[in-house]
Amino acid sequence: MPLTLPNATPQITLRARNLTRSFGKQQIIHDLSLELKRGEVLGLLGHNGAGKSTTLQMLTGCLLPGSGEIDICGIDLRKAPVQAKAHIGYLPETPPLYRELTVDDFLTFAARLRGVKPEEVSGALSQACLRCGLESARKKIISTLSKGYQQRVGIAQAIIHSPAVIVLDEPTVGLDPAQIRDIRNLIRELGNTSSVILSTHLLSEVESVCDRVEIMHHGRLIYSDSSRQMQDYGQTTGFIITLRQPPELSELRAISGVTSAEPLTDNQFRILHTPEDNPTSLVLSQAACHGWQLEQLTPLHATLEDIFVKITGDESAQKDPQP
Repeated sequence: MPLTLPNATPQITLRARNLTRSFGKQQIIHDLSLELKRGEVLGLLGHNGAGKSTTLQMLTGCLLPGSGEIDICGIDLRKAPVQAKAHIGYLPETPPLYRELTVDDFLTFAARLRGVKPEEVSGALSQACLRCGLESARKKIISTLSKGYQQRVGIAQAIIHSPAVIVLDEPTVGLDPAQIRDIRNLIRELGNTSSVILSTHLLSEVESVCDRVEIMHHGRLIYSDSSRQMQDYGQTTGFIITLRQPPELSELRAISGVTSAEPLTDNQFRILHTPEDNPTSLVLSQAACHGWQLEQLTPLHATLEDIFVKITGDESAQKDPQP
């Protein structure tokens, strides 16, 4: 069956509904539903052991769900697995490489395995190597390549047949900073032409490449929104202020709009306020009027790590309310 052309790809390229999965008596995935839109990079975020890899294995047809449905480009993965999988490119956490082959030989094999027509293999190979930065490595034995280049080969085999959906499981684990930057740039570029779902436990990865975030916790999806909205989740409103001649703490706390003023050092204070009542200008005028000698004022920004802990903590509190 020929692959769907990119301009014929439906708006929803992947849809999973009510997926469950158990290993023995232990249920690992609980009633999971998600959608992947055309041209979107979706980050599946969670701690190690949250169920990300198991979920991706089900979405790619490598593992049968206990219950639930998966559609790839409108094709039921369970009822028509060959046709559905033709639209998927998958990079597991450990790249499926034949390390004794050259890059060209391995990718040629991957192309034929993926149903690329013999007369189109050369063009598909050149395009995949170009997109993954492998032009200089095509004649090299895979085992002689660095881990970063082996990861590029793994991505190249996943995109060799121009799939509508690209699934990447922890694609930057174990890479050095330069390799991570290159792989992230590649993922962003892939999102221009395909839908990408990316599993990671690295919050910086979400911030760098993802349009939308789904957070998994103990086999459940507990949060879904844009990466920008995630960064705004539970944002602390306040600032750090440094004063050469600070006043008594009670004077800072008495300023209208200040909800909390706590000393960090003898000259530095953390000031909190409500989002709708920002006292920054009032603090600045008071500092100038009373000779507090302002040195620095820095707005507070919660880190993505803080946000992740808050989201998962809020979920745990809802599941296990205190007596």
